[in-house]
Amino acid sequence: MVELEQNYTLFSRVYDEVMDDSLYEKWLDFSERHFPARTHKVLELACGTGILSQKFVAKHYDVTGVDLSKEMMDLAKKRVTNAEFEQCDMRELRYQSEFDAVTCYSDSLCYLTDLSEVKKTFDGVHRALRQGGIFIFDVHSTYQTDALFPGFAYHDNAEDFAFVWDTYAGEEAHSVAHELTFFVKSDDGKFVRKDELHEERTYEIADYLTALSNFSDVKVFADFTDNAPEAKSLRWFFVCQK
Repeated sequence: MVELEQNYTLFSRVYDEVMDDSLYEKWLDFSERHFPARTHKVLELACGTGILSQKFVAKHYDVTGVDLSKEMMDLAKKRVTNAEFEQCDMRELRYQSEFDAVTCYSDSLCYLTDLSEVKKTFDGVHRALRQGGIFIFDVHSTYQTDALFPGFAYHDNAEDFAFVWDTYAGEEAHSVAHELTFFVKSDDGKFVRKDELHEERTYEIADYLTALSNFSDVKVFADFTDNAPEAKSLRWFFVCQK
């Protein structure tokens, strides 16, 4: 699997352009519906360029954002000056009982190689939460990875870049490979081609629940709602209480 940090070396430059802006408001709304009462300190894993961090800060949360990509962190620090940001591997969290809530959105956990890495991340989050704190994350459903993603294609053109996204079934169960091709305009006006491979993998809900065994209560919802997952739900949301 391509190293996670390398995946976003170029992608960070056009990340905001290709993301659906409406998703950030949905993640914010879902978070606030499930945060504990009197939530103050929030840890955002895989915070990217800081768009959601900025929305959390605007709601008066004390925010710490972490991401593996230095390029993402540099953009986040420029965007949000009143939050803390740290380049950090979410598999290696060192916080101890510091946060009221931890979030990890945009299927970021699906980039981890296997369930042992997912479990390691969950354990680090559990240590980082105060007693009674909430961990919220989303992942692709198995329906999304198995039935919808294979054969998916998306193309986008802007003044200074073009973006081609093709997705194929991966070798492991419930895994996919996203082949990304960028044509980015350089300072001399020429377009330079860059290719990246993003591999994602999800698991059955029961596997996630087993990996979350340290948490006292876990609820599972679907597609930004407070409804239980159905057979064709696209995205699963887990709300886990310490």
